Amino acid sequence: MAQKITLSIPDLLHEKLKEWRTSFNFSKMFQDALTEAIQKKEAFQKRFSEDFEIPEIIKRLKHEKLIWEKKYYKLGKSEGLQWAKTAHYEDLLYVLQFNGTYRLISDPKMNQYFEQIYQSTDFVKYSDSDSVDHEQMFIDGWFKGVLEFWDQIEGKI
Repeated sequence: MAQKITLSIPDLLHEKLKEWRTSFNFSKMFQDALTEAIQKKEAFQKRFSEDFEIPEIIKRLKHEKLIWEKKYYKLGKSEGLQWAKTAHYEDLLYVLQFNGTYRLISDPKMNQYFEQIYQSTDFVKYSDSDSVDHEQMFIDGWFKGVLEFWDQIEGKI
């Protein structure tokens, strides 16, 4: 047996509903959307009501963190290699001799470059506390990309 309910919708949506009433089965659309929303909520509750073992959770999260960090390291390495390929000789030497790896991002000579990189990556999507580890992994990878490039060309120039 089907039950009737009353819904409230904004006036503009109601006008659209009247316009398209014959083209859609609004009752079926609502039922499908509601069923999906309820299933998501129930699945979410089930995940938390099941008896998870804390060590298993920690193991899973460590694994996910490692994958996440590798992503930023790999991205940094790729960006460092790309930068090194187009850098001037003087800039390469500057970076290779730079003291304080993580301070390079705020160095006046390199700041604008890193700002552009950060805008084109998803660092800006995370809060400062979340992005610190990702930023360090990125910079470590970036330097690795530059160093690998330098190792390939140093004896040839």
